[in-house]
Amino acid sequence: MTTTDTVMESQGDSGPSGYAAARLRLLQGEEQSGPPRRAALARLTDDWLAGLFGAQPLKGTALVAVGGYGRGELSPRSDLDLLLLHDGSADPGAVASLADRIWYPVWDLGLALDHSVRTPGEARRTAGEDLKVQLGLLDARHVAGDLGLTAGLRTAVLADWRNQAPRRLTELQELCAERAERQGELQFLLEPDLKEARGGLRDATALRAVAASWLADAPRAGLDEARRRLLDVRDALHLVTGRATDRLALQEQDQVASSLGLLDADALLRQVYEAARTIAYASDVTWREVGRVLRSRKTRPRLRAMLGGGKPVPERTPLAEGVVEQDGEVVLARAARPGRDPVLPLRAAAAAAQAGLPLSLHAVRALASTTQPLPTPWPAEAREQFVTLLGAGRPTVAVWEALEAEGLITRLLPDWERVRCRPQRNAVHTWTVDRHLVEAAVQASELTRRVHRPDLLLVAALLHDIGKGWPGDHSEAGEVIARDVAARIGFERADVEVLSTLVRHHLLLIDTATRRDLDDPATIRSVAEAVGSASTLELLHALTEADALATGPAAWSTWRGSLVADLVKRVGALLAGDPVPDPAALPNTVEQERLAWEAYRTGGPVLSLRAQTEGAGADEPVGVELLVAVPDQPGVLPAVAGVLAMHRLTVRTADLRAIALPEDVESAGSVLLLQWRVAAEYGSLPEAARLRADLVRALDGSLDIAGRLAERDAAYPRRRGAVAPPARVSVAPAGSQLATVIEVRAQDAPGLLHRIGRALEDAGVMVRSAHVSTLGSNAVDAFYVTGPEGAPLVASDAAEVVRSVEGALR
Repeated sequence: MTTTDTVMESQGDSGPSGYAAARLRLLQGEEQSGPPRRAALARLTDDWLAGLFGAQPLKGTALVAVGGYGRGELSPRSDLDLLLLHDGSADPGAVASLADRIWYPVWDLGLALDHSVRTPGEARRTAGEDLKVQLGLLDARHVAGDLGLTAGLRTAVLADWRNQAPRRLTELQELCAERAERQGELQFLLEPDLKEARGGLRDATALRAVAASWLADAPRAGLDEARRRLLDVRDALHLVTGRATDRLALQEQDQVASSLGLLDADALLRQVYEAARTIAYASDVTWREVGRVLRSRKTRPRLRAMLGGGKPVPERTPLAEGVVEQDGEVVLARAARPGRDPVLPLRAAAAAAQAGLPLSLHAVRALASTTQPLPTPWPAEAREQFVTLLGAGRPTVAVWEALEAEGLITRLLPDWERVRCRPQRNAVHTWTVDRHLVEAAVQASELTRRVHRPDLLLVAALLHDIGKGWPGDHSEAGEVIARDVAARIGFERADVEVLSTLVRHHLLLIDTATRRDLDDPATIRSVAEAVGSASTLELLHALTEADALATGPAAWSTWRGSLVADLVKRVGALLAGDPVPDPAALPNTVEQERLAWEAYRTGGPVLSLRAQTEGAGADEPVGVELLVAVPDQPGVLPAVAGVLAMHRLTVRTADLRAIALPEDVESAGSVLLLQWRVAAEYGSLPEAARLRADLVRALDGSLDIAGRLAERDAAYPRRRGAVAPPARVSVAPAGSQLATVIEVRAQDAPGLLHRIGRALEDAGVMVRSAHVSTLGSNAVDAFYVTGPEGAPLVASDAAEVVRSVEGALR
């Protein structure tokens, strides 16, 4: 018995209750899912609507499914796109009555309905004015009534589409580009829109429309499977949420993954990303072909006239051995022999990237199907072409994607498979792991003039996160993989060691510069020991910048760049044989000295606000440097942090250290200098005088900061969203010989630094220095603390401090 037979038996008539019950059984049944369920739901809906239309329908009318319903792609919460078609001969009142007989039962069931009533002529005119209407009519499917009326409309709409293809396809391409700009790329988003984002279901539908124009066609390999996978995910999303949504939100991904039989949300996202990548690449190839065809139509008559009516011969320009340019694409030369030239794929890719041209789809497929694997180790030419590809800059991305689409990347680098389409659950990261690595190589190509071995920089950039496909510390796993890959590529033993060191320590400089006290000699010595040589330090400095720039806008700034540069300068001096300076002998700036003396003279806090604009082009956010000098006393850190939180100032970075006054000064002591970089959460910055007044009250205990912050939080109830992971507090091993380093990683929130500072004060430790860094929504802070006598904490006391801070943040 078919699904339709079962439905009709269960409902007995075309009543809404019978359809609703059968629809519910179909959606809840576990025996069907994917395309069979979507097709069954479409048939079930067809039969119900046909019953509403009537066994003796109004003459000259037809009910037509369009859009997704017309394609038979009904997800559980999909709209019903319906067109009531009439030839104009029936009484308008009768047509309106027929429409009501269909629309109202649909509405009564709470189903979304996109409906219209038109004659074929009106439908064609509307399609000519509205591209989206025309796209929906391309999938028109007869449901009930006059079949000839539906068939005539389909024929006319298809003929219009093909006749108007040059103009309408240009409009469609612009529409797709505008949507991609607005919604982003599906293959990289943590909460993607399965329909609207680039590489989503809208783009898959656009490719069907291009094929229907007969002007060009999309690459078929994997396209239907990619479309099916996205539709399956949307079905599961509708059933999990009970809503007509296309956005795969973080809090629903685990449930959707489970309903699809997948291990976890990461496995789900990887499948979504793979599907989106297939559709996006097919779109790129297809639109390129559309452009080529349209250009050739414009130039062909002129060329034929020039050639006296003869057939035009495409121009072919040599680019490399076996590689030529033809009609704006890189193709294989006629004399090329992929089966006998294993370096040809890399040579063609390098030539395409250097020329800023796309690799022809036919060329890539020919290379993938006939080229023999490279020997191990690679010959010198292969290694050189590989480095040339990586160093070509932005064009490398498109060429790399073309190679990856046909499996050539994983053939060259088998370890790539583990990071391909791998999501990164960190809002700081813009890209998936594999695309981040390619982006890092693109950024590194801009820095090659700063290093003596640009080849090592480019390869290290490509491999620095390769360990993220393996369990454990990705830097440690990546070191092993990088050593193996470098040897396979053909680097000498010494270069292999440098590359493995770069991958192992690619986070060393940025982590140390933003989380450690650079005035502590132990900090500089530990970095120098890890790096080993000035040449490796030079490469690591460039790799650090390339990695951060490829991560996202929150990962790099002029401020962080200056911290890293300062660290590199100090480590470089040590590697050159210069002694590490005594922290007490380090000079202070004129401004720091002035503030310290003023704080000593007045016995109270002194503030200085100075606006800063990062970057020569002022592209980065404007921040404010806030210097606070306070005579050394308990509670300074939580007091200042609390006052800033009260005034809705976001702390981007912070640094705390003590400045000793000269011994010849009467009652000589020390002044705490807090250097902050802040920005207003919204609105304008508060005046320095107001900040100082509140700070004075906070220090003397007359201002209840905790109570004020609690009142403000209570006034703004929490919104539903993804649950942040719990804070992690730890003791950094071998962080310093002068103090114990307490490291805190937590979700950034107003008052966070105040709570940490209060917890440290309550634990009875002295904060010798603090280094605060915010990356997106994540705060990564380090506090150098000692006991009351000024010595590092013993292990048991340090563990107690960790528990105290964890309790304050829980």
